[in-house]
Amino acid sequence: MATSSGKTPRAKSAVRPARRKVNSASDSTLSTPRADLDQPLFVARDRSWIQFNRRVLEEALDAANPLLERVKFLAITASNLDEYIEIRLAGLLQRNEDGPSEPGYDGLLPARSLQILNQEIHAFVADQYACWNKVLLPALDQQHIRLLPWKQLTPAQRKQMQDYFRSEVDPLLTPITIDPAHPFPRVLNRALCLAVLLRPKRRRGGPAVLGVITVPRALPRFIRLGGTAKCDLLLMQDLISRHLQPMYRGYEILASAAFRVTRNSNLYFEEEETRSLLESVRSELHNRRKGDAVRLEIASDAHPEIIERLRVNFELESDQVLFCEGPVNLARTMFLHDEIDRPDLKFSSFTPRSFPVSSQATQLFASLRQRDMLLHHPYDSYDPVVDFIRHGAADPRVVAIKQTLYRTSTDSPMFQALTEAAANKEVTVVVELMARFDEASNIHWARSMEDAGVQVFYGVVGLKTHCKLAMLVRRDEDGVIRRYCHLGTGNYNPITARFYTDISLLTANPQLTERVQQVFHYLTAQAEVQDYAPLLVAPHSMAKRFLELIQREADHAAAGRSARILAKMNSLLDPVIIRALYAASTAGVEIDLIVRGICILRPGVPGLSERIRVRSIVGRFLEHSRIFFFQNGNHPEVWVGSADWMPRNLYERCEVIFPVQNPGLRDRIHSEILAACLADTVKARRMDQDGNYIRVQAEATPPFDSQGFFMRLAEGTAQLEEIPPLA
Repeated sequence: MATSSGKTPRAKSAVRPARRKVNSASDSTLSTPRADLDQPLFVARDRSWIQFNRRVLEEALDAANPLLERVKFLAITASNLDEYIEIRLAGLLQRNEDGPSEPGYDGLLPARSLQILNQEIHAFVADQYACWNKVLLPALDQQHIRLLPWKQLTPAQRKQMQDYFRSEVDPLLTPITIDPAHPFPRVLNRALCLAVLLRPKRRRGGPAVLGVITVPRALPRFIRLGGTAKCDLLLMQDLISRHLQPMYRGYEILASAAFRVTRNSNLYFEEEETRSLLESVRSELHNRRKGDAVRLEIASDAHPEIIERLRVNFELESDQVLFCEGPVNLARTMFLHDEIDRPDLKFSSFTPRSFPVSSQATQLFASLRQRDMLLHHPYDSYDPVVDFIRHGAADPRVVAIKQTLYRTSTDSPMFQALTEAAANKEVTVVVELMARFDEASNIHWARSMEDAGVQVFYGVVGLKTHCKLAMLVRRDEDGVIRRYCHLGTGNYNPITARFYTDISLLTANPQLTERVQQVFHYLTAQAEVQDYAPLLVAPHSMAKRFLELIQREADHAAAGRSARILAKMNSLLDPVIIRALYAASTAGVEIDLIVRGICILRPGVPGLSERIRVRSIVGRFLEHSRIFFFQNGNHPEVWVGSADWMPRNLYERCEVIFPVQNPGLRDRIHSEILAACLADTVKARRMDQDGNYIRVQAEATPPFDSQGFFMRLAEGTAQLEEIPPLA
């Protein structure tokens, strides 16, 4: 409910469940070494995130990438920044407004973090538009793809656009003039708008008034022009700005500018007090669209009076206003990649390696009883995972299906299989409603499944369900009931499986499958067991067990045995784990970390982390798999699953990490997947102790691109011997 000021009141805080956490390094026998440091133990989290987005921006600037792929990378940086501002920056603003607060990992209070972060964001946005204007636009022009201003349109193109505006655009627009009878409209989150500075023609000496037009999301942001052999484009914001006068008859138009407002998109509700989690999430999604403004983006040439009126209306400080030297919302430049048919300007097509999964369910299940199947997506086809669910749905011997779903879609073959199977067998699905920015979609397909007869649960109160599990219960041909499971690192989404790197394990191992069933009991009935071994399950045993595994490597090193840790993840943020890694490093353990995004650990600090190396790989595919290798005195263990080393994964979500027990599959992960990532000298960047990233350069050896190698390996044109040996 809006207040008289038009602002949506902020909730006290987002609900956070009670953490089952390891509170300090004293919970482990490891202790953090006391090095003489001028800097804190941890890199600033927000600066680390900006550094990650800069690595993506580097791909947009890299001339070795195809041109339209570079445009796509730029669009991704804008989309990343949108999400970061409406969640992380908004959360910092909330903490700062709430009053005294604990400092972050870097020792900074929210006010200081905000000051530094705003400076970083302004510099980053300037670099984005420099990339667009000085690098990508000229390169596109050379390829006869032109973004034209109105004045450069031919007479035929202007006529085409005038007709298009009258027939397709004007009927969808609602111009508003701000006056006592028409208060400032509730501008939706991240909606493209035009602000118009107006003077009534009847009162030329009177004050100017403001007009606002919201551009419906149904309208494209780029419009294709005809009349030439080139691919000519016009921005929708430019088209509308050229047709303002008919919408504001009786006014003199003094100036206009495109703008966009970003709002706080955190969901706030008391989960324990709600009767229906689904209804609460749906209600909060409505509030999200109207949350407090946290950023104003506006055209760089906007009239100062327009800027100030908007800033005051949205109650923003001057450093929350960002100026755009081009399209307002660079994320929409993804249109160029998706809609322009120029294969020569995109990555060459890639066909993943297929597997001879039988069309007969009997043969598939017989095969899994003999051996596990490990898949490395997107290099290995995702079809076996889809077929696993399809076979389970169609096979009359399968009596029950259980699956967790974090992100998917109603057009997914898995969704179709689950809803069809509910007609004749027990189908249970645990849905995470609060998968960020997919909440509305998840509510829609959760209700569709319920209507089809699927038993839908929403997990444990206070915990997100992030684990990736599917289980089929089958009465086999010998009359024995067995469980067959898929465990993975990625969402059950065949579309994202084409460009996310993930690991899948299909298994009938009774030791694993029995524990998977117990995890489902926990998710649907909160029925806990003391020990989920061999699985690591958060928030129960995962953090404690990881600390034990790190300690074990330190003990091996102290005894003179082989000790090494290799870990691959999306983010590294947990201070307890990091302190344990510091202690293991000083004990003699060699540690290599492959962290795609945020990493607050400082590598290579003498006396603290000199045996720790951190690298990040940003390339064609999104690195998404989580893999943990422990040398264990030459009795290696490999663990794979859904969790990063972050507090939210270890203490605030239901996560599952599983062991890869087959020696051949374990060796594949170590000697193929991890080894190739650690050998990358093309898309890898090395992190220094101050949190900066430097491209890894090949010296005496030829350049090695891990993602390119995996593609060639899948196509049969590469050999494992090409991977440089692990140091």
